[in-house]
Amino acid sequence: MALHVVNHPVAAHILTLLRNKATEPARFRTLAAQLTYFLIIEATRHAATEVVSVETPLILCPGVRVAEPLAVIPILRAGLAMLQPILDLMPDVCVGYLGLERDETTAQARSYYCKLPVLVGKRVVIVDPMLATGGSAKKAVEQVKAAGGKNITMVSVVAAPEGVQVLESAFPDVDIYTAGLDSHLDEHKYIVPGLGDFGDRLFGT
Repeated sequence: MALHVVNHPVAAHILTLLRNKATEPARFRTLAAQLTYFLIIEATRHAATEVVSVETPLILCPGVRVAEPLAVIPILRAGLAMLQPILDLMPDVCVGYLGLERDETTAQARSYYCKLPVLVGKRVVIVDPMLATGGSAKKAVEQVKAAGGKNITMVSVVAAPEGVQVLESAFPDVDIYTAGLDSHLDEHKYIVPGLGDFGDRLFGT
């Protein structure tokens, strides 16, 4: 397992705007999509490719095509913010959904919905904006592996060291990509400095 923190000034700029409590939901959604572009490009940097030929207006020339099938699994509901940007870049991906919610007393993840495509032979990208305790991420990976997924990557906007440690300990073969490794979790298990409740800010609830 390797933790990858995206190091790009524009990505850092977007993350700063997302953290700002004054950012309104409509702007927040746009920024979340923009940052997802950076994250998914980094997360698929080592995807398998093949050489193809393409006819330009002038000549026939060699090109490159992504040859590795991709499955994207957003964790509901906040993960939906990261789905469309990925589909915009790679429209041929297949999509599954995992509904996980955290028990506010125990901080443990509970599954309430699971709809996954065929995962065998695919690179699987699980997207969830907040990697906090790691409970939801761990549960998601368990479900993906149970469905036959092997080449798995976790993509989050921000992550807490505690969540990274949980996922690393449980699944050392899963890479994590994030735009920010934050300081810690507070007594309520929220990421600090974080950006608040991502789903609430995304949907204005």
